[in-house]
Amino acid sequence: MAALSPQERILRAALTLLEEHGIDAISTRAVSAAADVQPPTIYRHYGDMHGLLNAVASAGFTTYVHANAARARHDDPVQELREGWHLHVDFGLKHPHLYALMYRAPETGTLSPAAREAFAALHALMSRVAGTGRLAISVDRAAAMIHRAGMGYTMGQLSTPEVDRSMSDAMLDAVLNAILTPDTTTSHRPQEPGAAAHAVALAALLPTLEAPLSHAERNLLEEWLCRLM
Repeated sequence: MAALSPQERILRAALTLLEEHGIDAISTRAVSAAADVQPPTIYRHYGDMHGLLNAVASAGFTTYVHANAARARHDDPVQELREGWHLHVDFGLKHPHLYALMYRAPETGTLSPAAREAFAALHALMSRVAGTGRLAISVDRAAAMIHRAGMGYTMGQLSTPEVDRSMSDAMLDAVLNAILTPDTTTSHRPQEPGAAAHAVALAALLPTLEAPLSHAERNLLEEWLCRLM
């Protein structure tokens, strides 16, 4: 097996320090000692400690992506959304320091680039839900609600001594009830999706349609659809 490069050793050392001791353990001295490099090597590869922390968060996100890719895919994006919620929560509870770094960058209090990438994947999944006619509100709003609920629940559980799994299911059901139309395949009293759900579905599908519309016409249609949501 080929020896790790200095850049790889730095990243692995920082990730190990984070997972075992928390973000306060990541210092120039600690990382350089663990990686067996001189402190200037860290800055040559990562610019500054903020750049290194972003790289650590991205490495953690890669772990999350691999776990996500390992699960079975579903034709039903709502089921995939449910399973994705539980995977997200489980990842946060198993990797608390890494999760906190991803979703609460210490210098700015904002999301890390890795967390923004994760949100983009969630947004794409919500577009698939919208395409089935199951989304009752806009894709942007639905993705934001799921994201904030999942992040809030996970962060809350990390600050309490006992994990309440039933609360996770209850929060997910509450959010899904707020953003989805009734499932006509299981409901005893099927309901047809309202105008808003049709508008959301068409807006989500519009970028993929080869409709004979000019740029101005497409923008106008998008504006009308937004008014119906």
